[in-house]
Amino acid sequence: MGKRGEKGGELGEPEAQIPFYTWEEIQKHNLRTDKWLVIERKVYNVTKWANRHPGGQRVISHCAGEDATDAFRAFHINPTLVQKFLKPLLIGELAPGEPSQDRDKNSQLVEDFRTLRKTAEDMNLFRANPLFFSLYLGHIIAMEVLAWVMVSYFGTGWITTLILACILTTSQAQAGWLQHDFGHLSVFKKSSWNHIVHKFVIGHLKGASANWWNHRHFQHHAKPNIFKKDPDVNMLHVFVLGDTQPVEYGKKKLKYLPYNHQHEYFFLSEYLPCTLPFSLNARSPCCSPLPPVPDEPSLSSDLTGSYLGCRHCFTYLVSSPSSTSPQQRRSWFLESHWFVWVTQMNHIPMEIDCEKHRDWLSSQVAATCNIEQSFFNDWFTGHLNFQIEHHLFPTMPRHNFWKVKPLVKSLCAKYGVQYEEKPLGKAFVDIVG
Repeated sequence: MGKRGEKGGELGEPEAQIPFYTWEEIQKHNLRTDKWLVIERKVYNVTKWANRHPGGQRVISHCAGEDATDAFRAFHINPTLVQKFLKPLLIGELAPGEPSQDRDKNSQLVEDFRTLRKTAEDMNLFRANPLFFSLYLGHIIAMEVLAWVMVSYFGTGWITTLILACILTTSQAQAGWLQHDFGHLSVFKKSSWNHIVHKFVIGHLKGASANWWNHRHFQHHAKPNIFKKDPDVNMLHVFVLGDTQPVEYGKKKLKYLPYNHQHEYFFLSEYLPCTLPFSLNARSPCCSPLPPVPDEPSLSSDLTGSYLGCRHCFTYLVSSPSSTSPQQRRSWFLESHWFVWVTQMNHIPMEIDCEKHRDWLSSQVAATCNIEQSFFNDWFTGHLNFQIEHHLFPTMPRHNFWKVKPLVKSLCAKYGVQYEEKPLGKAFVDIVG
């Protein structure tokens, strides 16, 4: 049972009693039908609100029974505006004797990270440069226009086709990084503007669903590399990730495949799903449509046409495979590998495990690593070579990651948190390893 206190009104009259709760009580409310969370020492009951949460009910549910202060600040570009939605959900506060952090987290580390974030805000590192993103979008559209001009003037000969494949692959990969910026609300000051442009870039340039991406990707950011919470590491029935689960699943004959031998069929499983849908219009176990999720919007809410979704190739088809051009099919095939090697090099070699309830800094750094900075690496990866900074500050415009990086490294060194950075080539090798 929570303890109770009361405050006095302006004229000395007693106001309504304010319930006080201990962490022991709060942590019990982490069920599907009973969800509490704490933001800045205030306790909120989000059980009913979760189903109406714009980011999806799963991402907010992953923080049930915990201090969600840092996650709340990380995902919302206007916390003051969001507070009006939280006010009706307020049910009490942490008891005066309770620490601000749950589960014996290092309170000084948490406070130092929040001070770092405040420093980044004071340095205007959360303010986007419109010219950067305008030029970035311009170079994508220019490549798309160039490709269609080449087809019109030079036809579809072998040399033209190879050049077209490279151009369209590049434009599609770069559009993927750009939609990521708008999806994280890191370009405009208003969320609505980010959402509108996000739908244009991911829907019209990529042929994918903005709602589907948002609901899955924010789960990944909230709980990276955590089984049952991060959809990016839930690759059954093709792979089991991490150091222990593949062996456990394989020896116990769980599910369908010999997971203790998955290193031997890794490349076969990666390449076949990318090629079969185009050549045979077939559906492998990996490239079948994602199953519907009751609490998340379906792809049809954003995307008209058929969809073949592969966890490994990230291939989106706006129309049926039989109606797409050979150039589109080749560019999708090439882009799928560009996408998967860039996105997985930051996470797959890192720790993948069950929930350990770490603080925000420690949990994000444990699941991510950086790639050395260079002009090519920045462009090739869409600045995802700064994956640590991106995960700590998802709404920060990517062109400012290099500015906050020294502060992050210094804080990690102070508390002995491993900050891993590696060359691009080694990162690719580590995926195979």
